[in-house]
Amino acid sequence: MSVFLQREIDGLKKMISSLGAHVEENVGRAVRAVHERDGELARVVIDSDPEIDLMEVDIEEECLKILALHQPVAHDLRFIIAVLKVNSDLERVGDLAAGIAKQGRYLAGNDTCDVPYDLVGMAVKVGRMLRDSLDALMEKDAAIAHRVCAADDEVDAMDRLMYREVRAAIRETPEKTEGLIRLQRVSQNLERIADHATNIAEDVIYLVEGEIVRHKGACSD
Repeated sequence: MSVFLQREIDGLKKMISSLGAHVEENVGRAVRAVHERDGELARVVIDSDPEIDLMEVDIEEECLKILALHQPVAHDLRFIIAVLKVNSDLERVGDLAAGIAKQGRYLAGNDTCDVPYDLVGMAVKVGRMLRDSLDALMEKDAAIAHRVCAADDEVDAMDRLMYREVRAAIRETPEKTEGLIRLQRVSQNLERIADHATNIAEDVIYLVEGEIVRHKGACSD
């Protein structure tokens, strides 16, 4: 690898790491806004989403520039392709965090119902998956990536349990239906964030091991 290409790739790593940190922070803020009924914190997440969109565009343009100028091959090429895909996943996670924040903004002003399930515990697990998937990318560590894939089934189970708990709560307190449905939407968004973390982990496995593991279940563990 030339010195110039190495410099470009190092810069790309910093860009995707910065985007990942921003997105991860927004997910945490959004869940906190729901849990604490904090409308102002929800607004901060929603207002910062356009910045994530701009970062995603900058990273894509940087990837395309490197491909055009340096024509990387083998591992370097796989890394840039992985970054392109991870970049898209992170932008989508940012959108989902904004969606969670919108539910939090509504709940802050319109609802006092209790959360019928440990939504914070679910959010902690999802946040760990997202953080681990990004660490796996930065460290090119397939073992961490496989762990992320294995955790996805747990989050799916938590989302299904949340759905059952919400249905039961609606039967008991139908006057709180709107708020409970919005809490279920938060759970659904967290489950989708876990899916995107799994996508990132699968891309890391391809980067490190050269194997496409999509559709194989738990990253072919």
